[in-house]
Amino acid sequence: MSRELKAIALFCGSNTGQGETYREGAARLGAEIGRRGLTLVYGGTHKGLMGIVADAVLAQGGAVHGVITRRLADLGHLHEGLTRHEIVDGMRARKERMAELADGFIAMPGGIGTLEEFMEAWTLNQLGEFDKPAGLFDIEGYYQLFMGFIDHMIAQGFLPAAHRQGIVVEPDPARLIDGLTAFERVTVPKWL
Repeated sequence: MSRELKAIALFCGSNTGQGETYREGAARLGAEIGRRGLTLVYGGTHKGLMGIVADAVLAQGGAVHGVITRRLADLGHLHEGLTRHEIVDGMRARKERMAELADGFIAMPGGIGTLEEFMEAWTLNQLGEFDKPAGLFDIEGYYQLFMGFIDHMIAQGFLPAAHRQGIVVEPDPARLIDGLTAFERVTVPKWL
């Protein structure tokens, strides 16, 4: 089975992290999204990794749809070169709108907001509230400690082992997007 992905929601840092590794990864992911003719849906800012990915998609002729909060737009954080943008009242509205617009989700390295947004998408898939694949862009093993914690949840009886396969984890942008396209939702009940 192959899914049709038209738009991918991206969660990632509004900072760039240390060194060039994360910046380079952001540019590679954005270029891959743009080359494939997919629409990037993201937080609408020019800051950090978010801005780098958006610029790379645009440089490939791709479409970028920003969904930014009123507070951040008022602070001057809106990326002025986007194909389209929306201003919403707060983070909850932003996440809801991004989920409506996207056919799948990717999280790059980021902070607690990135992780929270990604976990909500994974949880909604787990509960069957939607069927939209989610993946981690695992630059330089950034998410390996996190996946170790997921293994700990399984070992302690809080997560069925099959749900570890409920996301795609890849260090390569092309393989990550291919994995989202080929993804089949885990249908094992979450209750042990």
